[in-house]
Amino acid sequence: MSTEHPLPAHGEETYFTPSAEFTVADGVRDIGMVFLGASQTAGYGDPKGLGWVGRVVARTQHPDIDLTAYNLGVRGDTSADVVARWAAECHPRWKGRSEKRLVLSVGMNDVLTGVTMARSRLNLANILDEAKGAGIAVFVVGLTPTLDPEVNRRVEALAQAQADVCSRRGITYVDCFRPLVGHDQWMADLAASPDRAHPGQAGYGLIAWLVLHNGWNDWLQLS
Repeated sequence: MSTEHPLPAHGEETYFTPSAEFTVADGVRDIGMVFLGASQTAGYGDPKGLGWVGRVVARTQHPDIDLTAYNLGVRGDTSADVVARWAAECHPRWKGRSEKRLVLSVGMNDVLTGVTMARSRLNLANILDEAKGAGIAVFVVGLTPTLDPEVNRRVEALAQAQADVCSRRGITYVDCFRPLVGHDQWMADLAASPDRAHPGQAGYGLIAWLVLHNGWNDWLQLS
Protein backbone atom coordinates (compact mmCIF):
# COMPACT_ATOMS: atom_id res chain seq x y z
CA MET A 1 0.00 0.00 0.00
CA SER A 2 1.41 3.36 -1.02
CA THR A 3 1.71 6.62 0.85
CA GLU A 4 2.38 10.17 -0.18
CA HIS A 5 3.36 13.33 1.62
CA PRO A 6 2.04 13.92 5.14
CA LEU A 7 0.24 17.13 6.04
CA PRO A 8 2.76 19.63 7.38
CA ALA A 9 2.46 20.03 11.19
CA HIS A 10 0.79 17.42 13.32
CA GLY A 11 -0.28 15.31 10.32
CA GLU A 12 0.10 11.62 9.67
CA GLU A 13 0.47 9.96 6.31
CA THR A 14 -2.81 8.93 4.73
CA TYR A 15 -3.17 5.74 2.74
CA PHE A 16 -4.78 5.03 -0.57
CA THR A 17 -5.23 2.35 -3.19
CA PRO A 18 -5.94 2.74 -6.89
CA SER A 19 -9.60 2.86 -7.90
CA ALA A 20 -11.41 1.92 -11.11
CA GLU A 21 -9.06 2.09 -14.05
CA PHE A 22 -9.43 3.74 -17.42
CA THR A 23 -7.51 3.12 -20.59
CA VAL A 24 -6.29 6.63 -21.23
CA ALA A 25 -6.37 7.53 -24.90
CA ASP A 26 -3.82 9.70 -26.65
CA GLY A 27 -4.58 13.37 -26.91
CA VAL A 28 -6.70 15.58 -24.69
CA ARG A 29 -8.94 13.62 -22.31
CA ASP A 30 -12.56 14.76 -21.86
CA ILE A 31 -13.28 14.33 -18.13
CA GLY A 32 -16.59 14.91 -16.39
CA MET A 33 -15.97 15.15 -12.65
CA VAL A 34 -18.79 15.36 -10.11
CA PHE A 35 -18.22 16.26 -6.45
CA LEU A 36 -20.97 14.81 -4.29
CA GLY A 37 -21.62 15.41 -0.59
CA ALA A 38 -23.00 17.83 1.97
CA SER A 39 -22.07 21.27 3.33
CA GLN A 40 -18.28 20.84 3.33
CA THR A 41 -18.40 19.70 -0.27
CA ALA A 42 -20.47 22.81 -1.04
CA GLY A 43 -17.82 24.93 0.70
CA TYR A 44 -20.20 26.40 3.26
CA GLY A 45 -18.48 28.96 5.48
CA ASP A 46 -15.57 29.79 3.18
CA PRO A 47 -15.45 33.59 2.78
CA LYS A 48 -13.71 33.13 -0.58
CA GLY A 49 -16.48 30.85 -1.82
CA LEU A 50 -14.04 28.19 -3.02
CA GLY A 51 -14.22 25.45 -0.40
CA TRP A 52 -11.90 22.49 -0.83
CA VAL A 53 -13.57 21.58 -4.13
CA GLY A 54 -12.78 24.89 -5.81
CA ARG A 55 -9.18 24.72 -4.65
CA VAL A 56 -8.75 21.16 -5.90
CA VAL A 57 -10.28 21.97 -9.29
CA ALA A 58 -8.01 25.00 -9.63
CA ARG A 59 -4.98 22.76 -9.08
CA THR A 60 -6.20 20.08 -11.51
CA GLN A 61 -5.80 22.07 -14.70
CA HIS A 62 -3.51 20.14 -17.03
CA PRO A 63 -2.72 20.41 -20.78
CA ASP A 64 -3.73 16.76 -21.30
CA ILE A 65 -7.24 17.08 -19.86
CA ASP A 66 -10.42 18.98 -20.68
CA LEU A 67 -12.06 19.02 -17.25
CA THR A 68 -15.71 19.82 -16.58
CA ALA A 69 -16.36 19.89 -12.83
CA TYR A 70 -19.70 20.00 -11.00
CA ASN A 71 -20.21 20.62 -7.27
CA LEU A 72 -23.32 18.79 -6.04
CA GLY A 73 -22.85 19.36 -2.33
CA VAL A 74 -26.17 19.82 -0.46
CA ARG A 75 -26.09 21.18 3.06
CA GLY A 76 -27.58 18.76 5.60
CA ASP A 77 -27.45 15.66 3.41
CA THR A 78 -26.93 12.28 5.06
CA SER A 79 -25.51 9.31 3.19
CA ALA A 80 -29.11 8.14 2.64
CA ASP A 81 -29.95 11.46 0.97
CA VAL A 82 -26.95 11.07 -1.31
CA VAL A 83 -27.95 7.49 -2.18
CA ALA A 84 -31.40 8.76 -3.16
CA ARG A 85 -30.19 11.51 -5.47
CA TRP A 86 -26.75 10.62 -6.76
CA ALA A 87 -27.65 8.74 -9.94
CA ALA A 88 -30.35 11.17 -11.11
CA GLU A 89 -28.11 14.20 -10.50
CA CYS A 90 -24.76 12.84 -11.61
CA HIS A 91 -25.49 10.99 -14.82
CA PRO A 92 -26.77 14.06 -16.72
CA ARG A 93 -23.47 15.78 -15.90
CA TRP A 94 -21.53 12.91 -17.44
CA LYS A 95 -23.52 12.90 -20.67
CA GLY A 96 -21.14 13.08 -23.60
CA ARG A 97 -17.99 12.85 -21.47
CA SER A 98 -15.53 10.08 -22.31
CA GLU A 99 -14.27 9.80 -18.71
CA LYS A 100 -16.69 9.76 -15.79
CA ARG A 101 -15.30 10.50 -12.34
CA LEU A 102 -16.98 10.87 -8.97
CA VAL A 103 -15.49 12.48 -5.85
CA LEU A 104 -17.57 11.52 -2.82
CA SER A 105 -17.58 12.87 0.74
CA VAL A 106 -20.42 11.77 3.05
CA GLY A 107 -21.09 10.80 6.64
CA MET A 108 -20.82 13.78 8.97
CA ASN A 109 -24.57 14.28 9.03
CA ASP A 110 -24.96 10.55 9.65
CA VAL A 111 -23.02 11.03 12.88
CA LEU A 112 -24.96 14.15 13.86
CA THR A 113 -28.41 12.66 13.18
CA GLY A 114 -27.87 9.20 14.63
CA VAL A 115 -27.68 7.07 11.50
CA THR A 116 -26.33 3.67 12.56
CA MET A 117 -22.83 2.62 11.60
CA ALA A 118 -24.18 -0.38 9.69
CA ARG A 119 -26.57 1.76 7.65
CA SER A 120 -23.92 4.38 6.93
CA ARG A 121 -21.48 1.71 5.74
CA LEU A 122 -24.14 0.15 3.54
CA ASN A 123 -25.10 3.48 1.97
CA LEU A 124 -21.48 4.20 1.07
CA ALA A 125 -20.97 0.67 -0.25
CA ASN A 126 -24.09 0.91 -2.41
CA ILE A 127 -22.91 4.11 -4.08
CA LEU A 128 -19.43 2.71 -4.69
CA ASP A 129 -20.74 -0.56 -6.10
CA GLU A 130 -23.25 1.12 -8.39
CA ALA A 131 -20.66 3.61 -9.63
CA LYS A 132 -17.99 1.02 -10.30
CA GLY A 133 -20.55 -1.18 -12.05
CA ALA A 134 -21.29 1.75 -14.38
CA GLY A 135 -17.61 2.33 -15.18
CA ILE A 136 -17.27 5.43 -13.01
CA ALA A 137 -13.98 5.98 -11.17
CA VAL A 138 -14.55 7.03 -7.54
CA PHE A 139 -12.38 8.96 -5.08
CA VAL A 140 -13.58 9.20 -1.47
CA VAL A 141 -12.68 12.11 0.83
CA GLY A 142 -12.98 11.17 4.50
CA LEU A 143 -14.56 12.89 7.49
CA THR A 144 -12.97 15.79 9.34
CA PRO A 145 -12.78 16.32 13.12
CA THR A 146 -14.99 18.67 15.14
CA LEU A 147 -14.34 20.61 18.35
CA ASP A 148 -16.38 18.10 20.38
CA PRO A 149 -14.38 15.10 21.70
CA GLU A 150 -17.50 12.92 22.00
CA VAL A 151 -18.57 13.64 18.43
CA ASN A 152 -15.00 13.00 17.32
CA ARG A 153 -15.06 9.50 18.78
CA ARG A 154 -18.03 8.70 16.57
CA VAL A 155 -16.52 10.48 13.58
CA GLU A 156 -13.28 8.54 13.96
CA ALA A 157 -15.15 5.22 14.14
CA LEU A 158 -17.11 6.02 10.98
CA ALA A 159 -13.97 7.23 9.21
CA GLN A 160 -12.31 3.89 9.94
CA ALA A 161 -15.40 2.07 8.67
CA GLN A 162 -15.39 4.11 5.46
CA ALA A 163 -11.72 3.37 4.93
CA ASP A 164 -12.50 -0.34 5.26
CA VAL A 165 -15.41 -0.15 2.80
CA CYS A 166 -13.15 1.59 0.27
CA SER A 167 -10.20 -0.74 0.83
CA ARG A 168 -12.34 -3.81 0.16
CA ARG A 169 -13.26 -2.35 -3.22
CA GLY A 170 -9.92 -0.86 -4.23
CA ILE A 171 -11.31 2.66 -4.03
CA THR A 172 -9.06 5.61 -3.30
CA TYR A 173 -9.75 6.94 0.22
CA VAL A 174 -8.21 10.00 1.88
CA ASP A 175 -8.11 10.01 5.68
CA CYS A 176 -8.79 13.59 6.76
CA PHE A 177 -9.54 12.80 10.41
CA ARG A 178 -6.14 11.78 11.77
CA PRO A 179 -4.11 14.50 10.05
CA LEU A 180 -6.49 17.25 11.23
CA VAL A 181 -7.62 16.17 14.70
CA GLY A 182 -4.41 17.46 16.27
CA HIS A 183 -3.77 20.26 13.81
CA ASP A 184 -3.69 23.69 15.46
CA GLN A 185 -4.70 25.63 12.37
CA TRP A 186 -7.69 23.37 11.69
CA MET A 187 -8.97 23.62 15.25
CA ALA A 188 -8.42 27.38 15.35
CA ASP A 189 -10.30 27.81 12.09
CA LEU A 190 -13.28 25.87 13.44
CA ALA A 191 -13.23 27.83 16.70
CA ALA A 192 -13.25 31.12 14.81
CA SER A 193 -16.11 30.19 12.48
CA PRO A 194 -19.63 31.52 13.16
CA ASP A 195 -21.12 28.05 13.76
CA ARG A 196 -17.95 26.45 15.19
CA ALA A 197 -18.61 23.52 12.87
CA HIS A 198 -17.48 24.50 9.38
CA PRO A 199 -13.95 25.65 8.50
CA GLY A 200 -13.04 28.90 6.86
CA GLN A 201 -10.44 29.66 4.24
CA ALA A 202 -7.53 28.01 6.08
CA GLY A 203 -9.44 24.84 6.93
CA TYR A 204 -10.71 24.29 3.43
CA GLY A 205 -7.18 24.82 2.19
CA LEU A 206 -5.99 22.01 4.47
CA ILE A 207 -8.62 19.59 3.14
CA ALA A 208 -7.64 20.49 -0.42
CA TRP A 209 -3.98 19.88 0.42
CA LEU A 210 -4.78 16.42 1.75
CA VAL A 211 -6.79 15.54 -1.34
CA LEU A 212 -4.13 16.77 -3.75
CA HIS A 213 -1.27 15.01 -1.94
CA ASN A 214 -2.84 11.63 -1.29
CA GLY A 215 -3.44 9.85 -4.55
CA TRP A 216 -5.17 12.53 -6.60
CA ASN A 217 -2.80 12.57 -9.59
CA ASP A 218 -2.44 8.78 -9.49
CA TRP A 219 -6.23 8.44 -9.56
CA LEU A 220 -6.39 10.81 -12.52
CA GLN A 221 -3.38 9.17 -14.16
CA LEU A 222 -1.59 12.48 -14.48
CA SER A 223 2.19 12.76 -14.45
